[in-house]
Amino acid sequence: MNGAWVPAGDRELFDRQSPAHGVPVTRVPKCTVEDLDAAVDAARRAFDDRRWSGLNGQARAAVLLRTGALIRERADEIAYFETLENGKPISQARAEVLGCADMFEYASGLARSLHGDSFNNLGDGLFGLVTREPVGVVGLITPWNFPFLILCERVPYILASGCTIVAKPSEVTSATTLILAEILSDAGLPDGCMNVVTGAGSSIGQALIEHPRVDMLSFTGSTAVGRRVVEAAGKSNFKKLGLELGGKNPQIVFADADLEDAADGVAFGIGFNTGQCCVSGSRLIVERSVADDFARMVQAKFDKVRVGDPLDEATQIGAITTEAQNATIMSYIERGQAEGARLICGGAQLDMGRGQFIVPTLFGDVTRDMSIAREEIFGPVLTIMPFDTIEEAIEIANDTDYGLAASVWTKNIDKALTVTRQVQAGRFWVNTTLAGGPELPLGGFRQSGWGREAGIYGVEEYTQVKSVHIEIGKRDHWVK
Repeated sequence: MNGAWVPAGDRELFDRQSPAHGVPVTRVPKCTVEDLDAAVDAARRAFDDRRWSGLNGQARAAVLLRTGALIRERADEIAYFETLENGKPISQARAEVLGCADMFEYASGLARSLHGDSFNNLGDGLFGLVTREPVGVVGLITPWNFPFLILCERVPYILASGCTIVAKPSEVTSATTLILAEILSDAGLPDGCMNVVTGAGSSIGQALIEHPRVDMLSFTGSTAVGRRVVEAAGKSNFKKLGLELGGKNPQIVFADADLEDAADGVAFGIGFNTGQCCVSGSRLIVERSVADDFARMVQAKFDKVRVGDPLDEATQIGAITTEAQNATIMSYIERGQAEGARLICGGAQLDMGRGQFIVPTLFGDVTRDMSIAREEIFGPVLTIMPFDTIEEAIEIANDTDYGLAASVWTKNIDKALTVTRQVQAGRFWVNTTLAGGPELPLGGFRQSGWGREAGIYGVEEYTQVKSVHIEIGKRDHWVK
């Protein structure tokens, strides 16, 4: 807080066990509401005295650029802690960390290019300006599935806008958020502009949502918790909200696609981060004429995926991050079979002697009313449903409460554009999935959230617009 480490003192400590190895790997304090108040006060002072927002874009850009360089220098360390706490493969964690450095480097340019507008068409007596100003103190609540990546999809853009931050990471994956705060301080970010308070969502997270001196809250998590965030924010100070919530994302495969390429993409789309990914392609919608063959192709890919110790460079799917999530995934697998779906492959936990691992799972004979086809499982579980026409494919894809992401696989540009236009999703991939960079915005339709992160849209999200009217010459008096 306020640019310095705070001793844990007599605070209760939380020991995090590696989900892959079953041994303690990190220890963080369970902060108090008083700690949160102190962090918000520090962020509030830092914003109000303009030590950051009052700097020019060049100065802010220099700090963000230096942060990116320091992330690269410490990439192996950050990736190691990410893997220990989260259970994701070390190769994936390292790639994510390097991608995060890229986000800071990209956002450094946005700090210099953010601008408003002008109106010279109001007549000779009036000139208009539209300015963008930082919204203020931003509360940032991040989840356990991508602790560093999701943090860095937000922090550089928030800082580029001139705001200050109070961050609350998941209690099970706090280490890399603390490391980023240290890096930002080393990069020259003024004290109080990035504060991290660790602890439980039910206490510290709730207090941050409700805090009257926080101007905006960015929350990433489930749609169910997102609803509670909306309610709590409305009861406090009507703070602005940015929400990235759940997804039940379709992958539409046409018969004219490169099926080998599509099968690999579909396997990647559900296996990446063990399916604990809000944009994972968990609903496979395949043209009926190739559905059976394609299911066999996906199964063949699943059979070759390397599941195991995430510290092994060859591992592709690591451990399920929490015991609760492991139990949730297995309960959905059991429910799918009870509802009449056909288990094509997977459906079991891998016995590694320690840790929690689930092999990629594929269900056939799935109907749209089944819970495994409608509810977010957040694990490596894929359902397959056939379609006969493009209209039916679009209908199935849109038959969901969510609208976070979607993919389509086809070599026909007309089909690709039609599906892209009509499927309701905030992110869309054609003949690929889970691809992208810091330039393009992130966010969802429907119950998948509000607002956008990343890109120029991500900086604008943390600003508010002001209209300025400037009288030219002498004003025509109202009272004569």
